[in-house]
Amino acid sequence: MTLSTPSQPNGAPYREAPARPTGLVETVYRAILTGIAEGTHAPNERLPSEHDLAARFQVSRPVVRAALDRLRREGAIVSRRGAGSFVKPVEPKPALGFAPVESIADIQRCYEFRLTIEPDAAFHAALRRDDAALQAIGGAFDLLAVATRQEQHREDADFAFHHAIAAASNNHYFAASLQALRSHIAVGMKIHGLSLLGPNSGLRGVLEEHESIFRAIRERNAEDARAFMAAHIRTSRDRLFEGRLLDLSL
Repeated sequence: MTLSTPSQPNGAPYREAPARPTGLVETVYRAILTGIAEGTHAPNERLPSEHDLAARFQVSRPVVRAALDRLRREGAIVSRRGAGSFVKPVEPKPALGFAPVESIADIQRCYEFRLTIEPDAAFHAALRRDDAALQAIGGAFDLLAVATRQEQHREDADFAFHHAIAAASNNHYFAASLQALRSHIAVGMKIHGLSLLGPNSGLRGVLEEHESIFRAIRERNAEDARAFMAAHIRTSRDRLFEGRLLDLSL
């Protein structure tokens, strides 16, 4: 299967690196965002000063300032007057809660529930998203693309992609439900990710599934976004269960 080149909202490819003035800004932005995703920079932690970041990345302070501004606009960091930039604080746990995953049957139930909410979240995201929402989805997608090139599966970036889409729907019930399911979804994603590794890696195919969803949302094609999301979750479930679903009859 040939992996197509994913595109940004403006149509430029994500994974190519043409010479352009914003290249250094992109490098610093991605490095800090990756540090946040991997926990190098913890929630509420103060980031190094612009001077220190400029020295670390060997760039000018205006480059660092532009990268921080993008992270701020996307909600990854916050600024506190006179104190600097901080990683966004951990949001309070939602009131909605679910019993922990205790069996393979629970993983199947989780997939069933996701199929009832995530396709519609993608549908509304395609209709309601703004540039900041697209950047958040694109940022998570880019992390998945990097991991795929390294033959790795990142559950954190995978969840961030799905949650960014739920947030882009501008319906907090979608986002809150997905956040409440995070630990449950992580179990399925972990097992699914392991099934993709090996000599016949399925990582590229999964990245293409994510790319199709992202493209449909970017192009405001709501019906395709819903169909691609449903197909992605259903296919992930079937890969994990190898096509043999459990009989959950009472």
